[in-house]
Amino acid sequence: MAGTTAYTNLKPRDVSRFLAQATFGPNSAEITRVQRIGYGAWLDEQFGLTPQPNHQQYLDAVRATGASLSDSHVAHTFWKQATTGNDQLRQRLAFALSQIFVVSLQDSTVAQHRRGVAAYLDMLGREAFGTYRTLLESVTRHPMMGIYLSHLANQKEDPTRNRVPDQNFAREIMQLMSIGLYELQPDGAQRLVNGQPVETYTNDDIVGLSRVFTGFSWGGPDKVNGRFFGWSDYRDPNRDILPMQSYPQYHSISAKEFLGTVIPAGSTNADADLAVALDRLAAHPNVGPFLGRQLIQRLVTSNPSPAYISRVTAAFNTGRYTSGTWTTGSGARGDLRATIAAVLLDREARAIPSINNPNFGRVREPILRLANWMRAFTATSVSGNYLLGTTDDPATSLGQSPMRSPSVFNFYRPGYVPPNTGIAAAGLVAPEMQILTETSVIGYSNFMRTAMSNGIGTSRDIQPDFTTAMSLASKPDSLVNHLDLLLTFGTMSSATRTLIRDAVSTISLPATNQTTARRNRAMLATLCVMSSPDYLVQK
Repeated sequence: MAGTTAYTNLKPRDVSRFLAQATFGPNSAEITRVQRIGYGAWLDEQFGLTPQPNHQQYLDAVRATGASLSDSHVAHTFWKQATTGNDQLRQRLAFALSQIFVVSLQDSTVAQHRRGVAAYLDMLGREAFGTYRTLLESVTRHPMMGIYLSHLANQKEDPTRNRVPDQNFAREIMQLMSIGLYELQPDGAQRLVNGQPVETYTNDDIVGLSRVFTGFSWGGPDKVNGRFFGWSDYRDPNRDILPMQSYPQYHSISAKEFLGTVIPAGSTNADADLAVALDRLAAHPNVGPFLGRQLIQRLVTSNPSPAYISRVTAAFNTGRYTSGTWTTGSGARGDLRATIAAVLLDREARAIPSINNPNFGRVREPILRLANWMRAFTATSVSGNYLLGTTDDPATSLGQSPMRSPSVFNFYRPGYVPPNTGIAAAGLVAPEMQILTETSVIGYSNFMRTAMSNGIGTSRDIQPDFTTAMSLASKPDSLVNHLDLLLTFGTMSSATRTLIRDAVSTISLPATNQTTARRNRAMLATLCVMSSPDYLVQK
């Protein structure tokens, strides 16, 4: 991109801010590199990296030792890839998508298939740079989604038994994964008729669509009844990672009417019916603004302007994004490369004035805070496997674990408004504040204090490298500048800067044997930054 777009002569703080949005966090080496090659070249490199089944492979390796799989194993591979993976954009997008297309290990049945959850996370990464339509089908056919939203082994209606198809997935694929509750303008505003919002679907649409999602169950070499129901004699060893396949004998042949589309009665081809349904959802004009707003919220800012959403919608609809002479996207509707580029390179995302806009930015969720710290300080793992398990407890840990959302609505809703706050009075949303409490604030600070001094994970497996920060410890201003670049990308306020500098200066440096004192200064300064509003609100 250097020399071909408006984003030239990049400053380190600009690059750090970009990487805070596009990755699990900047480090010094990556800041220098992106400053040299430019945003476009970096995006091209990231788009071109071949997706790897790293998460599933790790769980397979654990299982090969004879050990029983646990939720912690899913966490281990998540943290390893978040910290060390060179495909940072793909990993970051996979995490963002996992909060829109939710499956959760907190579901007891899903938790029986941890290898499948790891494969689901791999799938999100694999599809992150394709098209929305392909992503939607991969999500729909994945057995973990089939278990979580109960359309795996979903049977056709049977009036004699008073049985109707399960409607759970039909409802959620519309409400949460494609079109939302109300019709939208390209800029994300609700379309009004006589001053009232227009619902995107009715209960009849749910009923019609639920019939489409019948007759899909476990993958395997045949389509006998026992495999459909998952009987022990018919369980393919890879059924938890194989896409669900269709079983004609369980697929509804009733008419399927939804969203103005009709599949006539008598259709026995479940795969063809599914294609019609997913084509209809992917072509809906709501998808661009509905998905675009959420990607902006996950990566850049909680309250994007209508113009910002509109530009991302245009990239989604056309499948192209251009900045100067740099272009990405295939031209196919729903191209996610074009959509992601539009989110990350938009003038509002990149404009420095946005930093001073009180309506701009997003609260960093705990997972991103820890991943940012691990990358900024080149955290290494003694075992090589980053043995940090579940971190759900808000009193003693992060209050959030990857792939362990409490519900299909994610850890927080995209439209959450913290009650009785200035945010509410301003008509804004702050999704991540839904999991922010007095307990979680203290728990996070205590967790990070321990992480600084002792490391984290089983037997303190994960250890940070404070070498650079320690080398600057005798110069508090230089130390704060270093942390400002890595953690707050030059946005630290003068008040915060003074508080941290003064706190650091209270730790005296002896004339000799300064290692402990230097480390204490580095740790204190880092903890202060990561507990400050300047850091907790990503601008």
